[in-house]
Amino acid sequence: MNILFLEDEPTIREVLTEYMKMQDYDVTCAKDGEQALRLLKECRFDMAVLDIMVPNVSGLEVLEYIKKNKPEVATIMLTALDDEKTQVQAFNLYADDYVIKPVSPIILLKRMETILRRVKRTEINEEKGLVIHDESYQAFYDGKPLELTLSEFLLLQVLIKEPKRTFTREQLILRIFNEDYVGNDRIIDAHIKNLRKKLPGNYIKTVIGVGYQFREEEKAKEKPLK
Repeated sequence: MNILFLEDEPTIREVLTEYMKMQDYDVTCAKDGEQALRLLKECRFDMAVLDIMVPNVSGLEVLEYIKKNKPEVATIMLTALDDEKTQVQAFNLYADDYVIKPVSPIILLKRMETILRRVKRTEINEEKGLVIHDESYQAFYDGKPLELTLSEFLLLQVLIKEPKRTFTREQLILRIFNEDYVGNDRIIDAHIKNLRKKLPGNYIKTVIGVGYQFREEEKAKEKPLK
């Protein structure tokens, strides 16, 4: 996950950055609002952690830019100000969370984790059609997970990434099992049969005498062949 961290106080910036990196976040720091805006225009971020009281351009102005131009970026606001007016300003600009400084690094990390998990879940729920997530070895249809075995997922993954290509059984075995599999190549037929039962459309085409090919969304409206 890529994090933009806007903080003008060097010690706080260094300490919190180190904690974020310990959780495998990729952190890019900005010491004022102008630098933060420049980074937002140049780079892609999953979240911005923004101190409100920073030089040149305030954190609230950076938040406003994000909501108008980068709405996919989650936001947490940091400030030493605990007055109600500032909090209301942040939430009126649809900040995802608001943390009063000094903040415990552990608490901040937990807030970040919760928001990023919620954003990711929302993104999945908004996806339409058949989608695969390589990093989690999961397939979804209209945001709902498909209950695939690992072999079925890997088979779908190979086919969906090259929809115009027809794969032979031998090629699919090499892609899925590498060279570890010893046995009849008809195992692919069994996996295809099970996969077809679980897919919400006729996504897999049999090319007689050759093998299998992925059918794109608009061609897969029929019920899978049994």
